[in-house]
Amino acid sequence: MIASPGDVSEERDVIRGTLHDWNDINSVNSRIMLAPVGWDSHSSPELGTRPQELINNRVLKNCDLLVGVFWTRLGSPTGKAQSGTVEEIQEHLSAGKPAMIYFSSKPAAPDTIDLEQYAQLRTFKDWCKSQGLIEEFENLEQFRAKLAKQLPLCLSNNSYLKNLVTSNAIVHPPVVAAPQPAAVSYHLSAEAKTLLKTAAQKKDGTILKLAYISGRSIQAGGQSFGGEDRRESARWENALNELVANDLVIARGYKDQVFELTHEGWRVSDEL
Repeated sequence: MIASPGDVSEERDVIRGTLHDWNDINSVNSRIMLAPVGWDSHSSPELGTRPQELINNRVLKNCDLLVGVFWTRLGSPTGKAQSGTVEEIQEHLSAGKPAMIYFSSKPAAPDTIDLEQYAQLRTFKDWCKSQGLIEEFENLEQFRAKLAKQLPLCLSNNSYLKNLVTSNAIVHPPVVAAPQPAAVSYHLSAEAKTLLKTAAQKKDGTILKLAYISGRSIQAGGQSFGGEDRRESARWENALNELVANDLVIARGYKDQVFELTHEGWRVSDEL
């Protein structure tokens, strides 16, 4: 969850970019994908209750880690807390989940600062200090560098996140030999066979489908297929679709970005 008032849009972009960078480097081996969400990207118009209550129930509730960032504003009151961002942080902490809070000290034009908002922000900052450790930064590059270093530390050291990863670990059942149709009966393309064999080289049998601004790629067994060449990307996405259609792999995780070999997929890979 990216928790922030409206004056830190650039910092929100830095957070999203840092999470995507972490995925690019770590998702294959860790089998974890970090999905950045926030009020500015994952909420929709709806009437019937408090606006912040909708964000809490539709967005915040399902988040495991919160990254909060402030500059000169605290935000608007919600009827329950001083601001929507404050309410998100307090709700998240009440659920026993970790929050990483950052405060910007980059220069701001004096006539753009709301003194009342700034005073409320300073009071809230003091409250955060009483609850644990906070971090400060002077510019976007320093923020990016600090978050890139501290994010892995939080993922590795926080007990809630470590337990979450352990409880969601998937253990593959042993492959038991039994009379089955030969792999050739699936009429797989050469690309689909290559992708299946490559994924089976790793014990987790995982295939990742990743999208970037510059292109798309399929990753399996420590190798990458596709990339910036759109024709190549389409070829390997089609190979993955073949495996899904034949029930040789199954989608896991967030928005069909993670796939795993099925029991049949393991068996067929052994025969290729």
